[in-house]
Amino acid sequence: MLSRIRVSAKLFSFHQHSRIFSHSVALPSTRMGKSKASKEGSSKGKAADKKGENSADAPSGPVSLDKCGNVLIKILAKPGAKENGITDMSAEGVGVQIAAPPTEGEANAELVKYLATVLGLRKSDVSLERGSRSRQKVVMANGTTVAAVEDRLRNMTTK
Repeated sequence: MLSRIRVSAKLFSFHQHSRIFSHSVALPSTRMGKSKASKEGSSKGKAADKKGENSADAPSGPVSLDKCGNVLIKILAKPGAKENGITDMSAEGVGVQIAAPPTEGEANAELVKYLATVLGLRKSDVSLERGSRSRQKVVMANGTTVAAVEDRLRNMTTK
């Protein structure tokens, strides 16, 4: 009799916990689903509006300005080359071959150093903004203009 009471108590306890668990899982997911859908719907409209607004204002090239007035350059890095050089300029980014292996940040340091010499800036004025572990990078340059950067990069392009 005692073992039967323990078993039924365990089953009752399990049943109560499973009921609580099922409610706690179902309610938040339902709430999150509604709020997520309403957020997505409103953000989709805003994103479409932003795309429409920015498409006329946004530059089509790889060089642009950020909110603070710094020049941002999209880079398509090609590490492990024989020598440093700018291979091409396209809407996706500036192709830069780097004469350093892509290990332990060596190629990133060499990229920053090379771009500083190409742009005629101090090394401290050029920094890697995004993409430390990717071939697609964004480099920030202080103390220059978009037109000057584009001009210097076009002059250094080798074909």
